Amino acid sequence: MAKTTILKPTGEKGGSVELADSLFGVTPNMAVIHQTATAQLAGRRHGTADTLTRGEVAGGGRKPWRQKGTGRARQGSRSAPHWKGGGVVFGPHPRQYDVKVNDKVRRQALRGALSAKQSDGALRIVAGFELDAMKTRSMVERLAGWKAEGKVLVVLAARDANVERSSSNLRQVRIILADSLNVIDVLEADTIVFTVDALKRASEVYA
Repeated sequence: MAKTTILKPTGEKGGSVELADSLFGVTPNMAVIHQTATAQLAGRRHGTADTLTRGEVAGGGRKPWRQKGTGRARQGSRSAPHWKGGGVVFGPHPRQYDVKVNDKVRRQALRGALSAKQSDGALRIVAGFELDAMKTRSMVERLAGWKAEGKVLVVLAARDANVERSSSNLRQVRIILADSLNVIDVLEADTIVFTVDALKRASEVYA
């Protein structure tokens, strides 16, 4: 197992911890990661877009003009697609975009994404935040001391009101529980901050 340093809230080193090879030491399978990420993004789509066909548009029951003798092209209804305000041909209708991905594949993709972040040096293991109050400045100081830059994904073992409220004004910081990790959040993060307890919980769930 690989070892990494545990950082104190002040940014100083506070010991070391072993990283499970089954979670942080696998070879990423890009095809599996792509499949899982695509399925997750597809599942976020609401699928509520809807257009009216010519049969659903109000009106249009009467012929605009008689069939013959006007010199104009024959028309049957003002709800026809080529009329302004008419129906839409092949427009979107409510549907489900969900793509089925097996749990085994999803876990393999998550392990590969975490391993890639670990090899890139984007992983931080911290002893804890030790926030006594909800204060954005304290959160910023913690992240700066840990050199957590860019988009930061903070992984907690359980809900922590002080951490959540202290980072609510930081647009680049996202809080997630260890048992809710997913490929998209991991891939989008520039730095991933695990607490020791969260690392233990993630190892129990996914390793």
